[in-house]
Formats: sequence, structure tokens, C-alpha cells
Amino acid sequence: MARALGLSVSYVNLLENNQRSLSVQVLMRVSEVYGVEWRDLVKDTTPTKLADLRNAFQDTVFNENRPDLAELRASLDHCPAVAQSLLDLHKAYRGLMERTLTAFGNVKSDQHQLVATSPETAVHDFFRREHNHFPVLEEAAEDFFGEDEVEPDELYHYLKSRLQTGLDISVKTVNATALPNALRVYDRAEKQLLLAETLDFPNRVFQLTHMIGLLEFGALIDGLVEDAQIAEPRLRSRCRVELANYFAAALLMPYGAFLDEAQACHYDLDHLAVRFRVSFEQVCHRVTTLQRDGARGVPFFFLRIDRAGNVTKRFNSTSFHLADYGGSCPKWDLHMSFRTPNRILPQFVEMPDGSRYFTINRTVDRPNSDYHAQDNCLAITLGCSIEHAGELIYAQPFQLGSESIFTPIGINCRLCPRQACTQRAQEPLHLDWPIDEDRKGRTRFEG
Repeated sequence: MARALGLSVSYVNLLENNQRSLSVQVLMRVSEVYGVEWRDLVKDTTPTKLADLRNAFQDTVFNENRPDLAELRASLDHCPAVAQSLLDLHKAYRGLMERTLTAFGNVKSDQHQLVATSPETAVHDFFRREHNHFPVLEEAAEDFFGEDEVEPDELYHYLKSRLQTGLDISVKTVNATALPNALRVYDRAEKQLLLAETLDFPNRVFQLTHMIGLLEFGALIDGLVEDAQIAEPRLRSRCRVELANYFAAALLMPYGAFLDEAQACHYDLDHLAVRFRVSFEQVCHRVTTLQRDGARGVPFFFLRIDRAGNVTKRFNSTSFHLADYGGSCPKWDLHMSFRTPNRILPQFVEMPDGSRYFTINRTVDRPNSDYHAQDNCLAITLGCSIEHAGELIYAQPFQLGSESIFTPIGINCRLCPRQACTQRAQEPLHLDWPIDEDRKGRTRFEG
């Protein structure tokens, strides 16, 4: 190898042991001599893995011996396999805790089932590893129309025709009573796609596009699932559904045009929804995917909860640590948004580790068809690191240099070390606060 690359044997040995970095010249020589793609050699996942390691070591089991940032960086540089093994172990532990919290230790469950990752967590981790960006699906969406010129108002009929002529699938909108517990059903035997009349127009278009992604571009989606080495059938099915959603968003909001419009309007989400004839929530999903090399948008995280605080969806390409299940911080205006339906609440927040973010919070309505489904809404938040806040229209009214605009929050009470918080509902797991019989604190957990 040294002779082929024109290097000394000792220098090659240093490269093999991660004690030297590949220079551009050596990188090009390796690509030329061995016929490998240079992009595969320099794909850098270190920032994401570093954030994952930091989050993993926040677990209370590491309280007595938590490594600092320099040690975590060193582990990724010199022992990447060990670092990845630790992340895999912690993910298995997290999966075990999820199962325990939801099932309270079903004795009939075998060991493998007990530690298995839930489909939602598997999808979140898979999308995060890919920075919530899938170039192959973006390219398929960009080539979808070919030479056809389709006006936005004609898209629904175009998609119906494409399903009919290309896949021999008919589309029918039916009474809500015909689909009492569903919004969309594909009858494979009859080759018929049924849509509930409760879906509004943007969501009907989205559902058609989703099914085209699953059926017409199923091979691309299966390839991504295979590359992710996802074997368990339930996890594969969940990944296929979410990747089809990704394709639908990429088709309805083309990358280049959407990014240009988003930057021009400073990420005015309502404007983008009107411009591309999609829903507010669909726009929020799409802005989290703008991570193309050479044309990146603001890196966002996305979280959706119900009225009880249960997490129902999450996407994340940042270092912000999202709660896996219910119990996120009550001081976050994500919860306050239920009191101001359909209005955006901007908020600057600071985590216990000192990291700062800008978030926008709003409710979104769910389709409903009868009296019992009234007021069926969820709350969503979209956030970014504080250094990107100036790019968003929602931050413009604020004095960004002021310290007073930040609200201290945590992941949840069990993991938050903040004292004298008036919203504390539980004592932190990793701290033993003394109880003073002669003093009444701001909460029952602080004497």
C-alpha cells in the first residue's frame, strides 16, 4: 500500500491507527489506485455521534463517572467501534425501559422482545443517522413529472390518473361511516384506494402521493430499508411508511424551489403552506429535511404531542435531546399552545447544559367526522440552535442579544437538575435533595 500510494510504511501505519488524517492528495490517490468513491471515505457522522454520546452519558447510570467532552471526542477518533457499541447498548437499554414503562414487565415476553426498540424509536434513530435527508428520494421526486407540466390545481386529478393508468388502481372518496376507523385504505384485492371524506384537499393530495411512493417507488424505499439493516418486520413496515411520507413531501414541495422560497420569506410557515398548497404540519416536516450538501437550510428539530403530553411524532437533525415519551418540560410553550389554538408562540429556551434554542409552537387540528371527535388537536414545535434564530421571521421582533428572553427548561422533571422550579412535578432521579422540616420551599420536593 505504501508503495502504491507513494508514502512511507510508517505513515500508512499512522493512517491505519487513526493517528493521521487523510490529506486531499492522499485521498485522491487512494481513490485512483483502489477505485473507490472518495465521498464514501470522507462521510463524516462524527457530529451526530458526538451528540448521541453526550445524550447517552446524561443517563443517571453514569453519574459517578461521566466523561467530559474531550474524552468523548477522543473515543470517536481512536475507538469508534467501542463508541458505537456503547451507543448500541444504550439503545437496547432505552428500548427495555420503553417496554417496561408501557407494559410493566409482561412475564410472557421473552428477553429479545423486552429489549426490542419500538418502531417509532427505530424510525427516529434511522432518520437522525441520515440527517433526515434521503437524496435518492429527492431525485425520484424531481424526476417524477418528466416532460409533463402540471398546474398545482390540477395535481389531484393528475395523481388519480397516474394511479389508474400506471398501476391500474382506482381512487374513490367515501363516506366517513364506510371507513369508521381509518382515513385511507388500499384494497389490494380490488386494486382500489379509498379516501375518507373527512380529509381536506391538501391531505387527499398527500395521501395519493404517499401511495404512489409506496407502490411506484417501492424498490427505492426497500433499498433504503435494506441499507439501514432493519430486519424486524414491524420496524421495516414503519420505516416504509415514513419514507413514503418523505417522498410525498419531496414531490409536493420540490427541494430547490422550496428552499429558495423558505429563505426568501425567512421561513414563514403559513406563507409556505399557501404557496405549495399543503398543510402547516406538512411544511414543518419538510423544513427538517433541507440538509442537501451545498444547499442546506436551517437545521430544525420537530416534536408533536397530545394534550396529555404524550410524544406522537419527532424528527431531529440537531443536538437537541427530545423526550422519547410523555412528560416534557411544562415551562415549554409547546404545552401553552393548547390555550391559544392555531396561533404561533415563539420562545427562546435554555437547557440545563447551557445550550440554547429558538422554538415556535402551535396547535394543529386532526380530521374529525362526528361530535365525539370535536376539538381533536395536537401541538407541534419546531426549533433550531440559537445561532440560526436570526434567519426566522418569528425571531425578528426580539432583541437577540438580551439574556432576559431565555426560558430555562429541561427534558423532563426526572432528568432536570434545576432547583426552585415552580413547575416541578417529580424529584430528579440523579439528585438527593435534603428535606428541611423547618422550611417550605417553592415545591414539595424542596425543603
